[in-house]
Amino acid sequence: MERVICLVIGYVFGLFQTGYIYGRMNNIDIRKHGSGNAGSTNALRTMGVKAGAITLLGDCFKCIAAVLVVRGIYAGSHAAILPLLSLYAGFGAVLGHNYPFYLGFKGGKGIAATGGMILATDLRMAALCLIVFVVIVAVTRYVSLASLTVTVLFVVELVIAGQLGEFAMSQAHLFEMYGIGVLFMASAFFQHRANIKRLREGTENKIGSKKKEK
Repeated sequence: MERVICLVIGYVFGLFQTGYIYGRMNNIDIRKHGSGNAGSTNALRTMGVKAGAITLLGDCFKCIAAVLVVRGIYAGSHAAILPLLSLYAGFGAVLGHNYPFYLGFKGGKGIAATGGMILATDLRMAALCLIVFVVIVAVTRYVSLASLTVTVLFVVELVIAGQLGEFAMSQAHLFEMYGIGVLFMASAFFQHRANIKRLREGTENKIGSKKKEK
């Protein structure tokens, strides 16, 4: 039952659509511009650097906030599986971000929220993911490629850290944790399926380039 509660808590926090709210404050519905996505990359392309940065930070920290709330609730009663419950909260935040009910289940792609989950999990993991992200974007200028690579790296980091005893949980709970990590990755790949197709065809938009309106 606590897992479901953590998912719900995360989903509620994920409903805070930073890009959409910022756009509305500036009389723009971000979902009707650029890629039609409510995430930070589209906010950057359609509303500028300030909007992109605000959206990125907002979407990242709403996941961290969800994790902190779950840790506060279950630190005493479920301390042994707190890392696992935190991951459930983070995944709930991604679901809330990607599928907000009040926007017709049309939100973002969950990468910034996933970044918040990585940051909340371990600063070393987050640092490595950030370095890999920046390098890939700098070399290829493909944000989508960097985003997908980071989600794969996160799963690898979870497995390595878990098997090294970093989370101090039973093997069964570790396997469950790895499974949630794979769901983060699978969700990202599903949300980026159009980007993956364009990457294969060599038509994916590069950061800094103008994206045509729909």
